[in-house]
Amino acid sequence: MNTLFKALSHPVRRRIVAMLRKGPMASGDIAAAFDMSWPTITGHLNALKEAGLVSPEREGQTIRYRLEISAVEEAMAFLMEIAGTGETTGRPLPTPKGKTET
Repeated sequence: MNTLFKALSHPVRRRIVAMLRKGPMASGDIAAAFDMSWPTITGHLNALKEAGLVSPEREGQTIRYRLEISAVEEAMAFLMEIAGTGETTGRPLPTPKGKTET
């Protein structure tokens, strides 16, 4: 889950996730929406892929990226749990470093 939140911490990655909510997109179309180099966009897509937020699928010579909604749902469930607005999983929330449980 740490990888997921780290991936979502960057505004470009959040924008890519928002774009993919409308449906799968070719990597070239994603890159065209930003004023960045191709390697930079590839790095962002790889971070999202490693976090399980997107999955690539090849169509001929094109790679299309699809949003993996299960990863988004997992993050939302966690946030709702800590906010006290969702069902609990029964798992205790982690204690921050340097803090003791009271």
